[in-house]
Amino acid sequence: MAHGHRDGEAPEGPEGYDTHHAPIMEPFVAELMAAVDLAPGDVVLDLACGTGFAARAAAALVGPAGRVFGADIDADMIRVARDRHPRLYPDIAFTVAPADHLPYDTAAFDAVVCQEGAPFFPDLDAALAETARVTRLGGRFAATVWAPVDRQPYFLAQQRALRQYGGPDAVRHFARAFATTAEQLTTALRTAGYGRIAHREVTFGIALPPLDGFARAHLSALWGGLLTAAGGEEAVTRAADLVRDELATHIAADGTSTLPFTASVVTATR
Repeated sequence: MAHGHRDGEAPEGPEGYDTHHAPIMEPFVAELMAAVDLAPGDVVLDLACGTGFAARAAAALVGPAGRVFGADIDADMIRVARDRHPRLYPDIAFTVAPADHLPYDTAAFDAVVCQEGAPFFPDLDAALAETARVTRLGGRFAATVWAPVDRQPYFLAQQRALRQYGGPDAVRHFARAFATTAEQLTTALRTAGYGRIAHREVTFGIALPPLDGFARAHLSALWGGLLTAAGGEEAVTRAADLVRDELATHIAADGTSTLPFTASVVTATR
């Protein structure tokens, strides 16, 4: 759900996204890093980087000899990415830019990664053509896209809550995060000139913090503005209660819950 909240910012905005979405993103970021096989000294682009989950992970792998860049169309996301990345590596260069018009030289990158960003590209073919331009020959590409929502208990609970309390706009924006399939991404990569294209599904059982607090915080970070616009703060509260109730059978005695999340990892070589 990389950037699904943008049209209706929660009070916490991108800061809340970076904090509360991290437990869900982290195992898939690790899988993305393994898929693209980064090495010390690599030059890497995190495409549609959001608040920089993948860029931070890439920086730890490429080390002082490498370089990491992040590009996202959302200036607020980039602001948080700049504020929150650790100063342990050469500075990660975050830039506000659309995926189909990147401010980088041709063949600038050894690898490009994209964590759940592809569904938000207005033109997938144009974005991947531009990605191909900035990737050197032999360079690697890896992306993740969510599996269908009906296979993801947590996201399905969120969808039901948004349908009931957020109205059509919330449902439409939510659906966008699941709109690009691995097959569509594979076709667009082939059109852009990539080879050795493959995809596989990965599922993680992710331990979420106690749902009494997390359900509301996460909803607020991603969809708070849309929920508030539809029904005020009461809509956020009711939506969070519905998420918790939908997942009641998964909640352990300490309030935490471990739920399956599934995504496709798509890889290719330039």
